[in-house]
Amino acid sequence: MADLKGERLWYIVQTYSGKENSVKDNLVSRIKSMDMEDQIFQVMIPEEMVIEKKEDGTVKEKMVKIFPGYVFIEMIDNEKSWWVVRNTPGVTGFLGSAGKKTRPVSIPKVEMDPILKRCGMLQVPAVSYHEGDTVTVVRGNFKDQIGVVDAIDLEKMETVVLIELFGRQVEVTVQADDVEIVE
Repeated sequence: MADLKGERLWYIVQTYSGKENSVKDNLVSRIKSMDMEDQIFQVMIPEEMVIEKKEDGTVKEKMVKIFPGYVFIEMIDNEKSWWVVRNTPGVTGFLGSAGKKTRPVSIPKVEMDPILKRCGMLQVPAVSYHEGDTVTVVRGNFKDQIGVVDAIDLEKMETVVLIELFGRQVEVTVQADDVEIVE
């Protein structure tokens, strides 16, 4: 489905396993030579550092591709950007596209953010409080309630706060930035 708003979205391009780096290099070169920097923004091969322990006790660090055979592209989907990427040497197609000039399917933000975090391209914001701290809820349905932090989930950016409601201690889940520490 084509993005009618001209929005920057992530797409997955299929290639032959082991050819990801050459496809990335080809794409970057074509983006520059065809003046597409304003429509195709990032080309990424998701990788992470893996520590290998050998039998002799030595430890070796190496980068491993998380999704072999795939290259991720952040772009605005239109005829020209689609054509530039699709006709790059080594690209076999867009993931989710059935061919015959069908439009690629973008990756939803909720699926892309964990991949970007895993690759170190998206920083997880830090919070100024810890489990057991007394906090105030500053926004939402429980605004101005004071409670104790029970759990923090930085992946989802949520905090579980124990507050007192109707004489009972109740767990409420709020956004991590909707909570401030009580001084």
